[in-house]
Amino acid sequence: MESDNLYRVQEEDLPRLQKLLTVCFAQDPLYHTLIPDDDTRERLLPELFSCDLTEFFQTCEIYSDSSELNSILVVSDESEPYNFLHYCLTEARAALTTDGWLIKEDPSLKTFWNFIQGKDYLNSSWTDQLHQTERLHVIYLAVDPGHQHHGLAELLMDEVINYAQKHKMLISLETHNPNNVPIYEHFGFKTYGIVEKPHFGLKQYCMIREATV
Repeated sequence: MESDNLYRVQEEDLPRLQKLLTVCFAQDPLYHTLIPDDDTRERLLPELFSCDLTEFFQTCEIYSDSSELNSILVVSDESEPYNFLHYCLTEARAALTTDGWLIKEDPSLKTFWNFIQGKDYLNSSWTDQLHQTERLHVIYLAVDPGHQHHGLAELLMDEVINYAQKHKMLISLETHNPNNVPIYEHFGFKTYGIVEKPHFGLKQYCMIREATV
């Protein structure tokens, strides 16, 4: 995905975006379920988001509303060609780094085991049922709490939608916060399915937006 209206994030921006994601997802149901201990979650989230951003900087597109970095949009454009070997190595390196932090911050392995059991909430495997090339997948969309309700989320989402419309692409995303579902429905998304494992007590809302004629 290309954009002339958004700021393309640079590598030196990643530490600031790590802090933004940590704040924005501190109360997210996914992380409260996978990392139920408050102290462990507080230690782990910055490391997990740092690992994610390092991986996504190499494999996806990361945008913000401006160089002020008051928001973040991470998109995987499935239509773009990629080096399969590089992609696999990047993912493997990220997985090893993540596992290392999970074990370091919780030597009891309870958190590590939660992540293994909850892998279907983390890997977007549900998108295997969708079109695999003409599709954008929104991985992260977040706005700094101090700049919410100023149209930044709409700015980012409109850019994704306009690009998808222009190129006749499907958009997919997931959220674990039921309060987000009506927001995405406002942008024309519909719930494709719900991932739910009873012993987790967590629902993942899998949503899609098809290009309109």
